[in-house]
Amino acid sequence: MQLRYNYRVYPDASQRRRLAQAFGCARVVWNDCLRARREAYAAGMPYVTSSELSKVHVTQAKRTKERAWLADVSSVVLQQSFRDLEAAFKNFYDSIAGKRKGRRVGPPRFKSRKDARQSIRLSTNAFSLKPNGRVYVAKVGDLKVKWSRLLPTVPSSLTITKDSSGRYFASFVVDAGFDPVAENDAEVGIDLGLTTFAVLSDGTKISSPRILRRAEKKLKRLQRDLSRKVKGSRNRAKARIKVARQHARVADRRRDWHHKTSTQIIRDNQAVYVEDLAVYALGRTRLAKSVHDAGWSAFVNMLEYKAVKHGRHFGKVGRFEPTSQTCSTCGYRDGPKPLHVRQWTCKECGAVHDRDENAAHNTLAAGRADRLNASSSAGKTRAGIRAQRVEAGSRPLGHPAGVGTPGHSARGHVKAPWTSR
Repeated sequence: MQLRYNYRVYPDASQRRRLAQAFGCARVVWNDCLRARREAYAAGMPYVTSSELSKVHVTQAKRTKERAWLADVSSVVLQQSFRDLEAAFKNFYDSIAGKRKGRRVGPPRFKSRKDARQSIRLSTNAFSLKPNGRVYVAKVGDLKVKWSRLLPTVPSSLTITKDSSGRYFASFVVDAGFDPVAENDAEVGIDLGLTTFAVLSDGTKISSPRILRRAEKKLKRLQRDLSRKVKGSRNRAKARIKVARQHARVADRRRDWHHKTSTQIIRDNQAVYVEDLAVYALGRTRLAKSVHDAGWSAFVNMLEYKAVKHGRHFGKVGRFEPTSQTCSTCGYRDGPKPLHVRQWTCKECGAVHDRDENAAHNTLAAGRADRLNASSSAGKTRAGIRAQRVEAGSRPLGHPAGVGTPGHSARGHVKAPWTSR
């Protein structure tokens, strides 16, 4: 399975300038290639092939006077930006044709230098891990990295990102092995909510941390200060950074809480079942802020990949399963109920149910039934899974990167196996 390891990077002033130049060049290649295809489509001309785009807007563009500055950055950055655009087009076409699961993917859009997130991606021949604990990036230099853990294996790609608050991160994609934990007989169904984040079928209730709600007071004050600054002024830029940093703290706290909670659930249970919620639709209702603050999708994704990593079973119950309408004792379907009804009595057997606990029990029963009825190839916990935040891939060329955190004992220098993302 593929995992992504993120580390904080601290470039100096000259390295920040080179990274800004690399971000800009990657953005220009993306926009030039996208514009060429859009103009050809609008003019009714044949589809511009990938080889022609790469030849004209990457190789030949560096030799022109208008785009001569493209040669100041690593050619790998330009090629990977073009390949990312190709992956975006493929995802768009696959979505239209029905080959891609999930929500419909839109066509690629132009990038702006004002975007909150800037990034470049490098294959193994454009970066390497140094013995002194730094990461060498071609035509940028040795970057200082805050190593928090060892890399389990050779990284196949490196993504350098800059977020809206001005922080830099190095993201390594590694082809990691499985880390199975001791098996047990516990199985649990999970009902996700807003007031109570999760109710487990074993009776455990996990309160919602309300990370955003707790930070709203400070966010409102910072946003109010930002609105009073003159547009284009330095003070406005400083105020914008303060708002972005506060939002980043909220996101970091939520992610940290999700990781700790999901890890505990996966380690305690051999099988985990959750309901397939329509988070995108719920995020457009009057409960949108609370839904986004809960972060259900991120939490369920963590449960899924951690189940694969640790040899657990993970299953999703259909979103139209009447888990809140059915009595978990006798199976009588009592009909839909408004959200303010938190406790109800079954008309058939007289059992008194807590709404969330009853839904968790029904989720567990439906998940077990789906697992038993599935084919022998379904529900395997050792199926391949890709790293989060999908990025396009290419074959490795050149020198490999070392394994493990520099400065520690490495497992040797071997060529990294590449799996396209």
